Amino acid sequence: MAEFMTGLKRSCYCGEPRLSDAGKTLTLCGWVQRQRDLGQLIFIDLRDRSGIMQLAFDEETDREVFKKAFACRSEFCLAATGIVRERTSKNPDLPTGDVELAVSELRIFSKSETPPFAIEENSNVSNETRLRYRYLDLRRPDMQRILMARHRITKCAHDYFDDNGFLEIETPDLIKSTPEGARDYLVPSRIFHGKFFALPQSPQLYKQLLMV
Repeated sequence: MAEFMTGLKRSCYCGEPRLSDAGKTLTLCGWVQRQRDLGQLIFIDLRDRSGIMQLAFDEETDREVFKKAFACRSEFCLAATGIVRERTSKNPDLPTGDVELAVSELRIFSKSETPPFAIEENSNVSNETRLRYRYLDLRRPDMQRILMARHRITKCAHDYFDDNGFLEIETPDLIKSTPEGARDYLVPSRIFHGKFFALPQSPQLYKQLLMV
């Protein structure tokens, strides 16, 4: 049965903990990148948009929590609470490679079937499959970087114009149909039977009204 976030609040993103955070109790949320079962030890790489954090389960872990960790598979959605500690075997390829989270509480929000392709960098998958499972494709690191870059560029443009006294105005998306060169795209009215709105072909008229 799926669990819920009730009573929990994410402390930070998976890619943020560092060695200076050792000893702190954190709650992290994300998807399972991979699970490694070593018998008395289980490691889970938990991934979100910021990066990956290793979760550790050992003989000191509560047995019910250990069983949950054993059942986890790729793309399970989790929340984990525990204490940050220094890793015995460090990973220099990860910004969080010096630390791990010794988990004391684990909640599984949703389970996942085997993904149709690996959620990783440069996944060897056709465009057709990527588009069919777009919600999974958007989790891949290269797609995440594109979305974040777009956000930063847009924010930079907004900040520049705001700092220079410009106002951002949203012009209407639905208007009265007007006879122009191109054919209007009509949208039926939900309230007035037989009446229609049209999608504006240009925001020019509204910009001129604002300038006047």
